[in-house]
Amino acid sequence: MASTRLPGKPLADICGRPMIEWVYERARAAKRVDEVIVATPDEEIADAVAAFDGRAVMTSAEHRSGTDRLAEVAAALLDDADIVLNVQGDEPLVPPEAIDSLVDPLLDPAPPEMTSLMRRIGREEAADPNLVKVVTDRAGRALYFSRSAIPFVRSEHPGLVICGHVGLYGSSAATLRAFSRLEPAPLELAESLEQLRALENGWRIQMIGTSFSPIGVDTEEDLARVQALLAEGEA
Repeated sequence: MASTRLPGKPLADICGRPMIEWVYERARAAKRVDEVIVATPDEEIADAVAAFDGRAVMTSAEHRSGTDRLAEVAAALLDDADIVLNVQGDEPLVPPEAIDSLVDPLLDPAPPEMTSLMRRIGREEAADPNLVKVVTDRAGRALYFSRSAIPFVRSEHPGLVICGHVGLYGSSAATLRAFSRLEPAPLELAESLEQLRALENGWRIQMIGTSFSPIGVDTEEDLARVQALLAEGEA
């Protein structure tokens, strides 16, 4: 509710329904998802979720990141082996299949600590500090995330692919709780990217390719664009 650029945005009206309801329904439509829970420190959001018969859990307002907020819910409600998929509440266009894609690597005999998504981008997008970039090894494991354009292209190479990060995450409930006990790391604080806390502690984040290009709702312009797309049935 305390968004500085768009105050109260989870409750912003989109075609007669609050934004959080659109996100909730997209998550509920994912085939691999057993239950959808909205984790929030705001009673207004919890009341709105109850109004459309969803489930909300109140959390502390002191959390440093969304992952820390989910860790509180995991500690209270979930078993260690339960898989938790983290979808941000300002993504009303998130495809259910993108959410589902986070699951399979976590079911491997030696699973990564976390999964997340990436999409191919061009040079112009790579220059935008609001779009987080990611570079991976050949197995698709994240090497680094940055708001800067990475990799720095000193010379062209036909095999080079530049990827933007799509901020959906998967992990076990036990991993979430362990993450919340880690101190924020210097790179995380410098870039303001919580996933760097995992990398600085040697955790593996398996990246999965997607064609989904998110429209996170951060401004009135973003909201108007999403409203138009949903009103026209194009999303």
